[in-house]
Amino acid sequence: MKANIEVICYKYKPLKDGTLPLMLRATKDRKRKYVSLGLSLYEKFWDFEKGKPKRNCPNKEQIERLIAAKTAEYNDLIVEMTAQQHEYTAETLVSHFHNQVRCATVVELYDKLIDDMKRGGKLGNAGVYKYSRTSLLKFTGQRLQIPFSDIDAVWLRRYENWLRTSGCGDTTISQLFRTLRSVFNKAIELQLVKRDYYPFDTYKISKFDTRTKKRAITKEDVRKVIALDLSQGYPSERLARDIFVFSYFGAGINFADIALLKYGNIRDGRVQYVRKKTGKPINFLLTEEMRNIIVKYQRQGQTDEDYIFPILDRRVHRTEQQRYDRTHKVLTNTNRWLRKIGQRV
Repeated sequence: MKANIEVICYKYKPLKDGTLPLMLRATKDRKRKYVSLGLSLYEKFWDFEKGKPKRNCPNKEQIERLIAAKTAEYNDLIVEMTAQQHEYTAETLVSHFHNQVRCATVVELYDKLIDDMKRGGKLGNAGVYKYSRTSLLKFTGQRLQIPFSDIDAVWLRRYENWLRTSGCGDTTISQLFRTLRSVFNKAIELQLVKRDYYPFDTYKISKFDTRTKKRAITKEDVRKVIALDLSQGYPSERLARDIFVFSYFGAGINFADIALLKYGNIRDGRVQYVRKKTGKPINFLLTEEMRNIIVKYQRQGQTDEDYIFPILDRRVHRTEQQRYDRTHKVLTNTNRWLRKIGQRV
């Protein structure tokens, strides 16, 4: 049985201002599902017999256009699902409609995925996809409003050559191509492009050499870093050294987790926290070197909820986005200082 789509003025749940919401009603097999259109009007302006606004209804033409457009979109989806012999109910029809990605070009899907990641709190992943999108926009001269079918092996080789002339190494190129491949796979999943157009069967990402040279550091090197006189330097330079030393003696704790460390994470002479990237609980001994660094940044009136290092401030960086932006900024500055420190030891 085919579903029926109609728009009704829902008189059973009037809004606080006395108006009635306009609802799209999907009916199939005697089961109904209601979806708000985001509009409401007073009962006197709705013709309940004809199911449309009366002549004297304010903004009548705009409301009718919205109703017609939304009804047509749902009916198009019904035709599509029927043609593909997809079983559906009124509820799954509505769910499928809202889960559809209304984007046909590469840049539109990138924007959609980045927004979804941000809303889901996956700011690190969003940053990776944003970096990939920016690179592609530069390569195409801001002309990324292209269908996925335009991306073939020849296009990918041109992109690779452009990246190399821009000074990118294999590791960076591999990351950019893996991100693009992931977006292409998502486009196939969402039926934005046919599987026949998939270019990564012939263009192999595995050819890139992503092996990183081992950069071993000796205890003597660490002692030199600790002994280095930075009293006349910048506070951010001294912070960079402290972060490096803390990580070295702290089981290699990474920068993101150092930034999030609070005094409450120090218990019984140990550092106890949950790793941000994996969600895995971490527990290791607090060494004398680490303890000295913590004492250096202690402040009066601190609580267990205060951050140890002067990277984040719980009164300032309240949202996930604020914490991410601040951490990324300080990390960039820290790496710059560490390169300079490394040249001095």
